[in-house]
Amino acid sequence: MNLDQALTVMAAACREAEANNVAIAIAVVDAGGNLVAQQRMDDAPPVCNEIARNKAYTVVTSGLSVPELFPLERCDQPVYGVHHAAGSPMIVFGGGLPVVHQGCIVGGIGVSGGGTEQDINCAQAGLLALTSHPSWTWTAPLAEAG
Repeated sequence: MNLDQALTVMAAACREAEANNVAIAIAVVDAGGNLVAQQRMDDAPPVCNEIARNKAYTVVTSGLSVPELFPLERCDQPVYGVHHAAGSPMIVFGGGLPVVHQGCIVGGIGVSGGGTEQDINCAQAGLLALTSHPSWTWTAPLAEAG
């Protein structure tokens, strides 16, 4: 994920949020979970910045979208409590999507500020815009050093 791609994701996610009268924060991370870009719309609560960043980090490090991860995190499942391990920034609220290109996770999108469905819809709008981006034909490394 590069900055231009991240800005494309954020613009589309914000347009979706505006169309649904919700104020969000959005974060885009690279394959290593490093922040590429983040913004918070006017009127989105400040805490949404950290939540959005953690959602993006979670999907990159787990390789799963939050809806896929959530059932595995229940108390009777094998990864129960992973989001509490060693101060991990992992979070299992809806609104995080991995960015997968040519079979590799190349980044993550995290959105916070609306309800779960609103956050998911905004993240999906960002992902859809990215797949139409002129640079979408590049090949990214599996992970970048933090």
